[in-house]
Amino acid sequence: MTDDEILHEFRASEALLEGHFKLSSGRHSGHYLQCARVLMNPERAGRLAFALAQKIPRDIRSQIEVVVSPAMGGIIIGQELGRALGKDAMFLERPEGTFHLRRGFRLEPGAKVLMVEDVVTTGLSSREAIEAVGREGGEVIAEVALVDRSNGEADLGVPFFPLVDINFRTYAEDELPAELAAVPVTKPGSRAA
Repeated sequence: MTDDEILHEFRASEALLEGHFKLSSGRHSGHYLQCARVLMNPERAGRLAFALAQKIPRDIRSQIEVVVSPAMGGIIIGQELGRALGKDAMFLERPEGTFHLRRGFRLEPGAKVLMVEDVVTTGLSSREAIEAVGREGGEVIAEVALVDRSNGEADLGVPFFPLVDINFRTYAEDELPAELAAVPVTKPGSRAA
């Protein structure tokens, strides 16, 4: 898929929102990508996952034993990527604030894991999820995401292969431009307040 085809999928599903959003990272933006909307159609989710799987270099793809994604945002694309790669997919949760496996999920010692996210902005959630996989006995060998919003600056500590780079400007709380500060803020992300 080309970048234009990928963005068409976001626009067609009304997943590209405008307003004032507080992102999971704590930063603010006038744009938000609601990946749940782009993934709500199983055929579209499957197409995006297949395209994402093609971004992974063959030598890394051949090592992947299991797919792991952080809840909530990564669950659907993680499941679809598991299907595209023919691998089991599981997810991490953080009901008390720290990611860990639940629901009977477990990793074999040394399992080679592909981390799957919907959107990476600062990489904080990804790094927390990668650390959790290590605590659970696995080894994250790479990460993929539908969207990289980091301007290529997110350092995840592992090779990172986004499907598309979309770089909307983000702001710290104390650097909001007046026009954005004048718009009521919405917090659409999955990180607890």
